[in-house]
Amino acid sequence: MRELDLVKPPRARAAEDFTLPMPDGRHFRLSDHRGKVVFVNFWATWCPPCREEMPAMERLYTRQKDRGLAMVAVSLDASPAVVAPYLAQGRFTFPVALDPRMDLANAYGVRALPASFIVDPRGVVVAVALGAREWDGPAASALVEGVAR
Repeated sequence: MRELDLVKPPRARAAEDFTLPMPDGRHFRLSDHRGKVVFVNFWATWCPPCREEMPAMERLYTRQKDRGLAMVAVSLDASPAVVAPYLAQGRFTFPVALDPRMDLANAYGVRALPASFIVDPRGVVVAVALGAREWDGPAASALVEGVAR
């Protein structure tokens, strides 16, 4: 995995708001997390780099969730039925949402997995990561703390 190596969007743009179902029947709505840094990750169970980075995402979430970080991993699996068993096996505690038709992924311009978007407390996309990253390192914690200010 690479260190963060993030891309700053060429122009500031508001993150596309969304409401997606979660495997447990609840819903995740981006705008409910305004005022926090939101980590939006697009992934799939069949994607090896996605599976590789998820434990690091869990460690970042565990460390930063009480410091103003919200996270959602948006599954692009065509069959949502494969998601819950994978999450249970990995013991992931961050919210996971389902986008089997890739409507949200297309709205965000996702062309490869994994893809992560960092949204600031005002709802603006401030950084993008294409490919797996070391989300549990000091650079990721510094990113979250810096964006939260």
